[in-house]
Amino acid sequence: RFIACPQLARTVRRCLQRGAGPGPSSSSQPLLLEFAPGPGILTQSLLEAGFRVVALESNSDFLTDLQSLESGWDGQLKVIYGDFFRMDPMAKGALKPPAVSSEKLFETLGVAAVPWRADVPLKVFGIVPQQLERNRLWRLLFAMYECSSVYRYGRVELNLFISEKEYTILTAKPGKSKIYQALTVLAQLGYEIELLHKEPWSSFATSLKNGGLAIPKAGRLPNDHFCLVRLTPQQNLFTGGLKPSNASTFIFMVKQSFAKPKSKLTDRLNSWSLDNCDTLLKALEIPKNAAMCNLYPEDYKRLFEALQNSDLFAETFFHDEVLASTRTMN
Repeated sequence: RFIACPQLARTVRRCLQRGAGPGPSSSSQPLLLEFAPGPGILTQSLLEAGFRVVALESNSDFLTDLQSLESGWDGQLKVIYGDFFRMDPMAKGALKPPAVSSEKLFETLGVAAVPWRADVPLKVFGIVPQQLERNRLWRLLFAMYECSSVYRYGRVELNLFISEKEYTILTAKPGKSKIYQALTVLAQLGYEIELLHKEPWSSFATSLKNGGLAIPKAGRLPNDHFCLVRLTPQQNLFTGGLKPSNASTFIFMVKQSFAKPKSKLTDRLNSWSLDNCDTLLKALEIPKNAAMCNLYPEDYKRLFEALQNSDLFAETFFHDEVLASTRTMN
């Protein structure tokens, strides 16, 4: 777990104050759900900035400090024992903390569900753990496309510290076959992605027992910073043929398309038993020799919507693979 140093608090506060509207209740203080706040260094700064904060902490070692902070803010801070990334698990039976039910959490927050095209009902802030970072981003993406978990309540805005490596992948351009990925396409289609701030790793401490700073290896991508990124679900995401009910199929189609990112689109369509692919591509104004990694995110959505209207395409073609992929991510 990374813990922000005090010097960073003012920067985070300034970034989150940009565009911060009133909360969902009659209070003039904007409401913020903060996950994994640790000892509360950033929490304190957010409270001083006038936010009402609900702190969701999964590490019981930090609860005492947070509860002490809670008692001094006259209801402006509420501390809950829970794990944001164990929200609505698929396991049957009663949830055992720190697993959390979004329904109970939103009831506690006083946030009601709103239509998808309405304003953002809630802002979330936190540092994404480096362990299984990619899996966590995928799970949030699945939930957003399916309008499940926190997204049942509308276009919940995420303000996340993620590694520079993952930020680079989220914002990659077509043609970059090594970093332009299925995650890239789905994130750019689903979210408005805004970089709020880049901070060197040295501004973060770690709670590891050996006291060392666990900086992930850079590899071929830049990874010298933690990036504070705002992910706001697109208001017009569910237009045309894409709907929450078939979003899992769309996700799997994109993921399968990037199994061989340099392969030709015509070869992929032929593998799906589409004999009229030339006619389809001409109608979509997509070159016949286009590679999967050269298509823009909007091209994937237009392709999916066209396939939905094709007599030769059925969602059941992907059914088993979609189910397996969804279970794995959850």
